Amino acid sequence: MIETKRLLLRPWRQADKPGFHALVNTPAMMAHFGGPVPQAKHDAILDKQMEQQERFGHCMWAVELRATGELAGVCGLRIGGHPGTPVPEELEIGWRIGEKHWGQGIAREAAEASLAWGWAHTARPRIAAWTVIGNTRSWGLMERLGMRRRADLDFHHPEYPVGDPFGAMIVHAIDRPA
Repeated sequence: MIETKRLLLRPWRQADKPGFHALVNTPAMMAHFGGPVPQAKHDAILDKQMEQQERFGHCMWAVELRATGELAGVCGLRIGGHPGTPVPEELEIGWRIGEKHWGQGIAREAAEASLAWGWAHTARPRIAAWTVIGNTRSWGLMERLGMRRRADLDFHHPEYPVGDPFGAMIVHAIDRPA
C-alpha cells in the first residue's frame, strides 16, 4: 500500500468490483473509452489488475480517500502488455479518478506517488502513459508530471478495431531520474 497526505493506493479486492463499475461507468468517465460498458468488462479489468499485483507486485491500484475510505478511482503501474505495438513491455502509469473528485488534485497526487514507487521498486529506465489525443485532461497531467510526448511510441490499441478513433493512442514517457 502507498499512503499520501489524502490517499491510500492499495491492491484491488473482489468486493471492489461493483463500486468501481458504478464510479467509472458514467458517460463523462467513459467518453474516451467508447462509452459505458457492461459490468463484466470492468470486472475483467479488475481481474487483470489483481493478476498483475500477484505476478509483479504492482498494478493500477484502487485509490481510496484516507479520511473516509471512499473509492475515488484507480492509479498505478502495470506492464503494458500490448503485443504487436511499440509498448508491449513498457511500465505504464495510468489513472481514472471518479468525476465527483475531479479538480481536486487527486489524480496528480496518486500519479506522483505511483511514479515514486516505480522508481524505488523497479529498475525500469522509463515509465510511459497513453491516451487518445482528445483526452486533454489526461495528457495534460502527463505533461505536468514531467512526461514528454513520444510520437515514436504511438500505437493503435488492439482492443479497438482498426480505424476506431478510440484506439489511436498517443504516448508520453518520463525517464528515470539521474
